[in-house]
Amino acid sequence: MLYAILCYDHEDVVGAWSKQEDDAVMAKLAVVQQDWARQGKLGPVARLKGTKAAKTLKKSGPQGLVVDGPFAETKEQLLGFYIVDCATMDEALDAARALAKANPGKGSYEIRPVNIFRPGGLQTPAAA
Repeated sequence: MLYAILCYDHEDVVGAWSKQEDDAVMAKLAVVQQDWARQGKLGPVARLKGTKAAKTLKKSGPQGLVVDGPFAETKEQLLGFYIVDCATMDEALDAARALAKANPGKGSYEIRPVNIFRPGGLQTPAAA
């Protein structure tokens, strides 16, 4: 079963990390990702740009209504996600716990079973 692990935190806190702090966290997360990859459990991983770069299309009228920023007003923002292949929800929770150990802060991880997964044609992310 595929599970999405959605990573939430305060983007102003994470965005304030120095390059060294960010690199250190990414290195710790890479260890977790490499372990999952060796086990054949790692799917797509994405780190999202900040909410100021987001637009929301509200389903309103024939063209919809485009507004700046994310739709949800929350204290924490969705910063990224993982797709992992786990046998059970408990195993997916253990995967999220591994991320939590590697990543400082007070954020949270939402673990949700994936209903439909269609791998896309884009195999490598474009340079930012």
